[in-house]
Amino acid sequence: MSTPGSSSPDASTPDQPTDTPTGQSSDPSAAATSRDDEIFDAEIVSPGTPIPPTPGDPHLPGAQYTDAGVPTFDFVRDKIENRIATAIGSEELAHESAEGRQVDEMIRKRDEAAKKKLDEIRKSMGQG
Repeated sequence: MSTPGSSSPDASTPDQPTDTPTGQSSDPSAAATSRDDEIFDAEIVSPGTPIPPTPGDPHLPGAQYTDAGVPTFDFVRDKIENRIATAIGSEELAHESAEGRQVDEMIRKRDEAAKKKLDEIRKSMGQG
């Protein structure tokens, strides 16, 4: 309960701070006016006007795509060649690293052990 002369916690006084940052008005029409003053540079295009493709944009028809949106043979070939070159380069780098040499050694040892085991099996079957 509130005592006479005291204000309730819900009552707002003009001395209390507002939620708006300093220097800005809490009036929404003032904010709209300031946005209306901004200048935008735009071109109005009628709905029937086709938009030309952006060069190099893979999502729009361009030099790499036909008008139907199908990739050209040259584009697909170049993409495949790039992937092959990347794979070969990655493999060469992997073999040059310490981990790559370690893996190569493990594979060599496993192949030798498999060959010895196969020779033992062949001898036990009398095919040796």
